[in-house]
Amino acid sequence: MTETTANSVPAFASLGLSAPVLKAIAEMGYSTPSPVQAGAIPAVLEGRDVMAAARTGTGKTAGFALPLVERLSQSAPAGARKIKALIVTPTRELAAQIDENVTAYSRHLKLRNAVVFGGVKINPQISRLSSGVEILTATPGRLLDLHSQKAIDFSDLETLVLDEADRMLDMGFIHDIRRLLKLLPTKRQTLLFSATFSDEIRGMANKLLNDPVAVEASPRNTTAEKVEQHIHTVEKSHKPSLLKHLIIKENWHQVLVFTRTKHGANRLATKLEKSGISAAAIHGNKSQNARTKALAGFKNGEVRVLVATDIAARGLDIEQLPQVVNYELPNVPEDYVHRIGRTGRAGASGRAISLVSSDERKELGGIERLLKGKLKRVEVEGFVPEIDVEPEREPRQPRGGQRSGGQRTGGKPAGEGRGNGGQRSGGQRSGGQRTGGKPAGEGRGNGGQRSEGQRSGGARSGGQRTGGQPQQTARVDDDNRGNRAPVQREVDGNRVAPQPEVNGNRAPNAPSNDERPRRRSRGGRNRSSGGNGGGRSNG
Repeated sequence: MTETTANSVPAFASLGLSAPVLKAIAEMGYSTPSPVQAGAIPAVLEGRDVMAAARTGTGKTAGFALPLVERLSQSAPAGARKIKALIVTPTRELAAQIDENVTAYSRHLKLRNAVVFGGVKINPQISRLSSGVEILTATPGRLLDLHSQKAIDFSDLETLVLDEADRMLDMGFIHDIRRLLKLLPTKRQTLLFSATFSDEIRGMANKLLNDPVAVEASPRNTTAEKVEQHIHTVEKSHKPSLLKHLIIKENWHQVLVFTRTKHGANRLATKLEKSGISAAAIHGNKSQNARTKALAGFKNGEVRVLVATDIAARGLDIEQLPQVVNYELPNVPEDYVHRIGRTGRAGASGRAISLVSSDERKELGGIERLLKGKLKRVEVEGFVPEIDVEPEREPRQPRGGQRSGGQRTGGKPAGEGRGNGGQRSGGQRSGGQRTGGKPAGEGRGNGGQRSEGQRSGGARSGGQRTGGQPQQTARVDDDNRGNRAPVQREVDGNRVAPQPEVNGNRAPNAPSNDERPRRRSRGGRNRSSGGNGGGRSNG
């Protein structure tokens, strides 16, 4: 992988762009390329694969769209139902915005471009693609629908762009992307652009790319320097009142507010409207017409507060947006970077304010670890919470001695917890000790004592394998990530737990995720011979 930090910033004319393209960007007010544009444009023009990371608002769209327009202007036009370049984005708003930019960049060229996304009728899109287009911008779902209806042919595709690539490769879109990749030519140019790339996403991305040029236009997962960031700690139930207080006191005329859920966005917008503050919600359940109307009203000042889910964090480009409010912190720390990237764009200043309650300690800690710094705390008189909201420190693993509550001994039984280590010398296989016939103690001792003993089809329900002997062991459920499961034991082959069982039915909170499911025998639930999970006798 070739790396470039894109620190040197030449003029657009020196990047290899032709006169018609230079004329178009001059008319748009572009003067000097941003670092990500300076690093990516030459690589794309050379036909190289690119993975570019740069903060939001730094011109990533032009970084791939300008060289695409340049290259395709010099090639043969696309045939019927065919495309030359495909740009895939996670949201409708971002798709529409990119297509507008492509139209502007190619205004002095004979290129055809189109945009397709869900939420609107598909027939006009089929008609638009029938004669072919050079550049298509699309969301994954509608793109696959069009292909299934044979409205689009990928056989002549030359370039694939994944914008907001981290979101396109996460669990929300990865299945659609995998389906799409199987339909595309294997010999193609692939471009990945995003503000954030986790290590996991980088690993996945590298499998899609062939000797890519890596453009790092800013430190990884960072926010704009001119965005002032701070948090207000507040009781969860007081968040609506605090938001209203800030809007009125600070005289905010335009503020973008983020919530975690669609229903939460609707509820908050309704509360603000009832308080006399014009507000609208935008999220995935809204029709495209409603989303377009809400966004247009926000841009022209008719709507004072736009309440959005993270769908709007990807692609909303609002000039001079003064402030962004995290009404609720995002579950994924990287989404914080995308959210506050809606303000402070293109070198402008802005503010990002987060309302944080005590149940968001984990999310706050994750964001501060990502940013490698502590966000400024600002108290608002009348809204200071009684409960501390400082994030908890991650516990350190003990070095030697006890591990997760279990002893590491050379021969003594493992105590409560999970004792990894100790003697292992072949014997019963239980959730606790492996001993020569004695019942295992509480907890799960992996590698406790293991002496010559029985291993012959005994009880196998997370504990010993014995010849029918009673078992006194609990098994830590792996899904509980180390949380101690309640002690369980068996009497005459029937499981007994501290939380009551009725006729063999497990209490709701009894952990058994890693146990094999029980079968109901004809003679009832008490099985001392046969079956999976009860007492198991060899006869």
